[in-house]
Parts: sequence; structure tokens; C-alpha cells
Amino acid sequence: MDLAKLSLDIGTLRATYAQGALQPLELMRELLRRIAAAPERHVWISRPPDSELLAAAATLAERDPADLPLYGIPFAVKDNIDVAGLPTTAACPRFAYTAAAHAPAVERLIAAGALMIGKTNLDQFATGLVGTRSPYGECRNSFDDDYISGGSSSGSAVAVATGLASFTLGTDTAGSGRVPAAFNNLIGYKPTCGLISPRGMVPACRSLDTISVFALCAEDAALAGATAAAFDAQEPYSRHALPLAPQSWQSGAPWRFATPCRAQLRFYGNQEFATLYERALDRLQSLGGTALEFDLEPFLEVAQLLYEGPWIAERLAALTPLIDEHPDALLPITRGIIEGGRGFSAADAFRAQYRLQSLRRQCAAIWREADVLVTPTAGTIHTRADVAAAPLERNSELGYYTNFVNLLDLAAVAVPAGFGANGLPFGISLLAPAWSDADLLALAARAQRALVDTAGATGLPLPSAAVTAAISGSLPASTALGWIDVAVCGAHMEALPLNGQLTGRGARLKARTRSAPHYRFYALPGGPPFRPGMVRVAEGGVAIELEVWSMPAEHFGSFTAGIPAPLGIGKVELEDGSRVSGFLCESYAAAGAQDISALANWRAYLAAAAATPAGGPAAPFPA
Repeated sequence: MDLAKLSLDIGTLRATYAQGALQPLELMRELLRRIAAAPERHVWISRPPDSELLAAAATLAERDPADLPLYGIPFAVKDNIDVAGLPTTAACPRFAYTAAAHAPAVERLIAAGALMIGKTNLDQFATGLVGTRSPYGECRNSFDDDYISGGSSSGSAVAVATGLASFTLGTDTAGSGRVPAAFNNLIGYKPTCGLISPRGMVPACRSLDTISVFALCAEDAALAGATAAAFDAQEPYSRHALPLAPQSWQSGAPWRFATPCRAQLRFYGNQEFATLYERALDRLQSLGGTALEFDLEPFLEVAQLLYEGPWIAERLAALTPLIDEHPDALLPITRGIIEGGRGFSAADAFRAQYRLQSLRRQCAAIWREADVLVTPTAGTIHTRADVAAAPLERNSELGYYTNFVNLLDLAAVAVPAGFGANGLPFGISLLAPAWSDADLLALAARAQRALVDTAGATGLPLPSAAVTAAISGSLPASTALGWIDVAVCGAHMEALPLNGQLTGRGARLKARTRSAPHYRFYALPGGPPFRPGMVRVAEGGVAIELEVWSMPAEHFGSFTAGIPAPLGIGKVELEDGSRVSGFLCESYAAAGAQDISALANWRAYLAAAAATPAGGPAAPFPA
């Protein structure tokens, strides 16, 4: 086997190990050869001694590869995440300390058989999207040394792109796990905040930070991310996983994606990126997607809050003692950005929180129309010289499509999407609501193969679907929760008064459909909120308009406990003959209710009742 041409994607390594054609010790020797021979791109801040790396690989010879999902898989860690026995610098030598224990994410990956090979370079204190703000050197693009690698997780991206690691951990607060992926032809997975515990990570904005994953393909990112993820009771910002009801994006079923209005797109003179973006949208439509446009303006206002509002003071809160006692320990540009937080008051912070909450509500409206948002990851790429000449301006341009994501609690995956004539890669980002991670990564896998053929800067082809298929069987269960479909016919429907009782429990709209024609429909007395009742009858029934919502099983009990008589939950027959849990009404209530079966649609009844002279849902309506 020619190890120099061996792809480090997880599927290929797992298959090679399983065949007995490779041992982890052989791979580690090859990795050390590659690292020594690699051009100087300022990827590393520290690495364990070679002897320790070889010893760690040798111990795996005693284990069965089938027992460990990441058996012998090499990975690296951004140097603002703790690895026991190595310094954590956050690219600031004066700040450095030797970690006593692994961060939980690192610990879980090593326990799964992965081999940690080093700590990677970054923009100091994860403040920047360029990859040039480090006293350990400017990390250079894996395709062209004259261009930036992207930041702040610069070394993490370049290590994977150049074949030095299978995957790496980065961090992401404002795009640091996505911009470097776009600039190095990689998958950049930004999980739902709190899905991977941030304990053991030097905070930037602690309330927004998340550990991220760089990988050659989306399947690798999914396996690494799912392995690292777990609820951490010792970390206040860790969250119990609440995955959304499964989507059909990976199956080829129709799905909807929204793109910013054309007038709001920014490519900063890079016409090639604009062309590649349009090409990517065409490819997504060939995968079954239907395109529509959305207003990016409220998202951009959210983004402004991150660096022009009081969240910059959160960075200051993490570093005040260091800055006050050793101001020269920070690079001038880093210190200047962080010290901007001194200009905000507690009142400013509350006002910004109020504004953010309002903007969140505005932005959330898009999910009634689209399953996923698609944007460029970055509108252009800059040379290192351009960044040196105007560092703040060039950095700001790179965050145009990324800075709002964590403030809105979205999951995101940066996906390679082609190359310009100069050979530099372009990428798009897929964004969806929190907890949609697994489905978003499945869609990213389809999109990546439709848009590019090669992995990182290695020149090697992407692993085939057959190679990556085995990875799916290794994915740990992200949750023990089941899902229950609930049919609703009245005030719980989308945008009606009681819908929050569903959405507040993590439920998502699954389908708009009708019941089988076996029901009578009534407007019940009382209210607000005004409610209908569905009563099953032996004859004379009609089909009622319904919405079916999928709800996490753990919340079903609390939901049903609040349902007042004469309503209850039973099995509702749908027009296709299937049965789901849903609202039914006891038959005695029909005697005092208005029969609205002729409409068979609660929204139509509300509209008709509001138009009567008496007004309001309680007005008479002929059956």
C-alpha cells in the first residue's frame, strides 16, 4: 500500500483497518513523515512528542477495530480547547497554562479510539475570521500561500485539508468553524449550541461559543460530532439534546430552501464567487430542492449586535484580568477589538437582549416557508497582504453571512461548492433551526457530492457513498427520545393562539392533510381561546382539515395534561387510512355546539364568523 496516497477520510481508514491492510502504528509513522515534510504553513502550536504518539498508536493493536467507532483515526484540536498535559495558549503565550484534564469532547473522542496528534493555530482568543492574528505565525491557505486560511480555527482547517488529520476540532462563535472550511474545501460543522459541551474551552463569548468539527466529508463530521456530543452536567451551557422530527432531505423527497434576496447578496467584487453560488443553487434544485428568497435584513441586524453591540463585552469579561495586568500580552488588533466592550453599560446589554428577542421572532418566520437557508459561507477570499492593509474591513466582510447564526441558535454546515479559475475554493452554508444537526449533515453529504469531486487540498477523490455508508452504523444514538405524531384541527394549528403549546415543546409541523370522512365538526361554546371539536360518527361524516405535528415523546404527557374537557386525545384516522394521536371531542358536547361540518376547516370558520355582523368566532353560522 502506498501510504503517501492514502486518504485520511474515516470510511477509508476504517475499511483499511478492517481488512488488516494497515495498523495504527503504521499510520502514525506516515503522519509524522507528512508533518515533517509539509511546507511551513504555521498549522501547529504544540504537539506531543513523537514517542508518545507512536506509543498511543501501538496500544490500539490490542483492540478490535470493530469495537471502537474511531479506531486509529487521527485528529487535532484547536489550541483554545484543553488537552491534558499540553499547554492551552489561545494563541497568547502569556495566557498559556498546562491543562490538567481533557475537555469532555476530547475525552470522548479518545475513548472512541481516536488519536490526538496536536494543538492547532488560531486567531488569538478566537477573535477574527482571517487566520493571520497569531504570534505563532499566519496560518496559510492550503491551496495558495498568498491567501488567508480563514479563522479563527485556521490551523484546524489546514491540518485536515492538507492530509495531516482525518478531522479536527475548532470553535465557532461568529463563523470561525465555517469560514476556514470554505477557504480550504472542507465540511465545517457548527453544531447547535450546547450539543457538544464547551467545558474545557477558553471562552470568547461564553453564551454563544460552540466546539465545531472540520472534516473531509459530511459523514466524517457527523460521526466525529456525534461522538463528541453528550450532555455535561458540570457545564452550565451544555444542553440536553432535543433533535427535531426527522426530515426527508436525504431521501430525495421535495424540500424547500431559501436564499437571500438578490439585492442583499454581497460578493465584494468577486464575480467568480457570485457565479459559483448560482451554480450551487441550481445543483440544489437538481437534488429536489425548491428555491425561494427571504429578507436577510433582520439577520444582518442580529449580526451587528455581535460586534457592534454589548456582546463584545462578553469577550472582555473573559479576559479582563489579563488585559488589565498585561495589556501587551495581546496583539494590538485583538486587544483593540476586545477593549471595545468597555463602552457598554448594563442597560445597553438589556436593551440589546430585548432587540435580539424581537429579531429572533422576525427571523423565525422563515421556517414556515423553508426547511433550510442557503447562503455563501463568505462572499470573497482575501490575500494576506489585503488583510494586512485593512484588517478590520476585510475581516468584517467575511462575517456577513455567518455572524448571526449563534445568536439565533441555528445549526450550520459549511459545504464545499466549487473552485474559481485561480484554483481557490468556494463554499456555501446550510442553516436550519437548533437540533436539526443530523438531517442538515445528511443534506450536506448529498450537496457536497453534487458540487465537488475532491477532498480538501489533497487532490484525492471524495470517498464513495459505499465507503461512507459504514460510518452511519457507527453513529451513537444522540437521544433516547421517541416521537409522537399529533393531529390538530383548531387553535393548536400553525399561527393560531395555542400553537405555542406545541412549538414550546419542540414539536415541528410534519404535514397538512385531512381526516378520513368519518367525523362531524363543531364550534364549541366558550373562549377565548375558541376551540373546535371533532366527533367520530357512524354515518354522515366529512373529512376535516388537519395539521400533523411531531412532538418529542418526553413532552407528550405534559401536553395532554392541559387539555380541557370535553376534548381529549384519541386515535384520529387520516385520509390515507393511517391513525395518529389527535384531538377528539366527546359526543355529548355536540348538543350545545354549532355544527360547522359544511366548512370542515377551522380557519375557514374563523374567517366566516369574523365576517358576520355579530363578529367573532361565537357568531351563529348555519350548518
